[in-house]
Amino acid sequence: MHTRRVGAVIIIDDNRGLLGIFTGRDAVRCMGDCADPTSTRLSDVMTRQPHTLPPTAKAIEALRLMRDAGCRHVPVVQEGLVTGIVSREDFRGLEHDRLEEEIGLWERI
Repeated sequence: MHTRRVGAVIIIDDNRGLLGIFTGRDAVRCMGDCADPTSTRLSDVMTRQPHTLPPTAKAIEALRLMRDAGCRHVPVVQEGLVTGIVSREDFRGLEHDRLEEEIGLWERI
């Protein structure tokens, strides 16, 4: 992850079905538990059953899900197969600004 400068890795089965996701937060939790990174299996420390989105989801829907779920990465899944991943950092300021406007509106109601 460090070498490729990515914050998450999707774990899939042989058929591209989603098994889980391993994020920087999972790595920190693993280190906090004093697990040996050279012998710990990803399947033991990954986040199982992460929230997902279909490829037809809009940017604002992805940002809402990330906000509500407290995550920064969401696998994109279509018909049970992983097709990609989106990160909070993939979106421009415009989408982030729209989300902040929505939050402000709901706080005033």
